[in-house]
Amino acid sequence: MIPFFIFLICSLNIQQPRFAAAQQDCPPASCSPSGGPIVRFPFRLIGRHPQHCGYPGFDLSCNPTNNRTEFDFQFPARASARNIILPLSAKATVNEIDYRAQVIRLSVFRGSCLPAQVPEVSSSPSPFQFHIKIMYYGAGDGYTLFNCSGALDNYEEWARPMGPITCLARGNHRVYAYRSSTSVTDLPLSRCVKMYNVSDISEVLLDGLREYSVDDTYLHWPEPVCTNCESRANYCGFNTNNQTQCFHIPTQSHHNKQGSISDKAVIAIVVVAVFTALAFAALFYFYTLKRRKQSKERRTERFLEDHKARRLTRYTYSDIKTITDGFKHKLGQGGYGSVFRGKLSTDILVAVKVLTNIKGNGEDFINEVGTIGNIHHVNVVRLVGYCADGYKRALVYEFLENDSLNKYLSSGKQSSTVGWEKLLEIALGVARGLDYLHQGCKQRILHFDIKPHNILLDHNLNPKVADFGLAKLCSKEKSVVTMTGARGTIGYIAPEVFSRNFGKVSYKSDIYSYGMVLLDMVGGRREFGEAAAQDSGEVYFPEWMYNQLEKGEDIAIHVDNVEETDIVKRLIIVGLWCIQWYPADRPSMKLIIQMLEAQNMPIMPPNPFAASNSANSTSPLSSSSSTMYTTSTTTTFTS
Repeated sequence: MIPFFIFLICSLNIQQPRFAAAQQDCPPASCSPSGGPIVRFPFRLIGRHPQHCGYPGFDLSCNPTNNRTEFDFQFPARASARNIILPLSAKATVNEIDYRAQVIRLSVFRGSCLPAQVPEVSSSPSPFQFHIKIMYYGAGDGYTLFNCSGALDNYEEWARPMGPITCLARGNHRVYAYRSSTSVTDLPLSRCVKMYNVSDISEVLLDGLREYSVDDTYLHWPEPVCTNCESRANYCGFNTNNQTQCFHIPTQSHHNKQGSISDKAVIAIVVVAVFTALAFAALFYFYTLKRRKQSKERRTERFLEDHKARRLTRYTYSDIKTITDGFKHKLGQGGYGSVFRGKLSTDILVAVKVLTNIKGNGEDFINEVGTIGNIHHVNVVRLVGYCADGYKRALVYEFLENDSLNKYLSSGKQSSTVGWEKLLEIALGVARGLDYLHQGCKQRILHFDIKPHNILLDHNLNPKVADFGLAKLCSKEKSVVTMTGARGTIGYIAPEVFSRNFGKVSYKSDIYSYGMVLLDMVGGRREFGEAAAQDSGEVYFPEWMYNQLEKGEDIAIHVDNVEETDIVKRLIIVGLWCIQWYPADRPSMKLIIQMLEAQNMPIMPPNPFAASNSANSTSPLSSSSSTMYTTSTTTTFTS
């Protein structure tokens, strides 16, 4: 095996080409002899480097007065509502260039004014992306511009706006900017009209032609990709065919060393070819394994490249470690990996899900970014950013202080700690979130893992649907999806997901899971467990609840008044409608919301556990929705 390792080491070295003639006249340069950023590919210094030394749009210049490195470029800002690239130009001083991270740090001291209205056509895209640093408070939120008739002077300190933007002032009108995450209802905007949202922008450009240095602005260039080359202490540049390639740093000693290694490689190849067929088999195995990993990596990168226009921040794994303080505060763990609490700044908390068990080609990661990255709803958890650094994967979400709904249900004291009215609000919030996923998005999103663990609660106990690792997309016209196997959590999976004898898999599968959550919220699973301990017969707990409700018998749930009794009964009846065995018998989320909000009590659904019940039976859902309500309140509960 020794010749094999000699061959492996040598072959890795001979794969890197020597410094090509196309880069011989492109030595690293600096504007200042006493220091300053070193300029090399993909950048070039105008007047010192030929055209082929740099990538298009990466031209830097030297200021003859102060020897500073300067950069005239198009800022990558966009009007987020219509995704129009804005024609903003900027001039900056270059403070630092990180070639390995592909980030340039600038002090912008002059920028063109924002347009008074969004243009109809995008300008040419910038080769750079606005790079949000972790300590840069609120930079990822973007801004909303407001045109106000007069100056804003009556506001709280926390509601201080950016501006006025002097270059947009017209007569008595002033333009101000607020971070897009700020609640508009809390702002003094009675004399203002919203103009448009702008994302991926530095604060300096919000002040128009301000001509003095400000805090650092970071730009990231996604192309050309030279990170791997730089990490091996080599240079990146154009070869003779004007294609980017990795080159050894051109030193005489290195060339001599490279030549001697190549001689050893020739000898090693001959020895391996003659004496070690087993070594070739091992090499082929590792090569195939590496290619598979690279293929999976390229697939993920292509997906992220297609979706880079979204306002999601891409973090490095080093950023993730900084955000989580070295993974210090662990919030939970599952089959996917672990969740940690983190900070983007002093005031912004996040939850970071680090994926350690990525299945297949990374479908869970792509599903989560691809679905939740497009979602903006008060009852769906917000994805802040993600990490795809080599084979490291992580997802960064907004932090929700009150953990999951499961924490309150597992204690068995949800009615006393939360209250029945709040439980009804939580049920409505989850229903609205699912209705948005099913009807409010461009494509219908099927969650396939609705359960109390995946319903998170914010500081006001408002629910948010989370964890889209098992989600699937389908068109609204064709809601039925094809599945190769069951997915979800036992106890919440719809029957048709297990067996197609019950019907086809569709958005109605989420409704079944939601119904089981409603019965859990009432406490049916726990109460059934206590009742079953006194009964030798075996029965499914929703069936036990249906029988108790139908007979008007006590379910032993603590309530304080008639209003709470109605809430409990309503939750149980709606839950039983949702868990009908056959998808066609289940209501849509829109109808479920109506049933939860209506003044009259919904009628009891057909018994889903009766032997005669079938997909061909007549369902009350086919009739007018008004037939689903009754004023009867005969079921009893303990007070």
